[in-house]
Amino acid sequence: MTEQSMNDTLSRLAEVLESRKGAAADSSYVASLYHKGLNKILEKVGEESVETILAAKDAAVSGNCDELIYETADLWFHSLVMLAALGQHPQSVINELERRFGLSGHAEKAARNQ
Repeated sequence: MTEQSMNDTLSRLAEVLESRKGAAADSSYVASLYHKGLNKILEKVGEESVETILAAKDAAVSGNCDELIYETADLWFHSLVMLAALGQHPQSVINELERRFGLSGHAEKAARNQ
């Protein structure tokens, strides 16, 4: 996958998530999450985080990463729903990751603690 196709996928998904904000709760899964509110969305992010961790532990033992990829996709998806619910676009996260290139992880963390 190229950087452009990855950004296109995130942008297309962001458009869909945005379009679901005004939709009826019974029209889509995402619309139902928006209607249930931020706490429900955050609950799903937490749930998917735990499932991703467990899938990673299983993958480390079995060598099969299929479930890890599936659960990571769920985690990313629900994280994008969370961002959208708070009025943020995935590009903001990409920009932050880009900003961190060339920075030492230790230096970046120390700068946050000042």
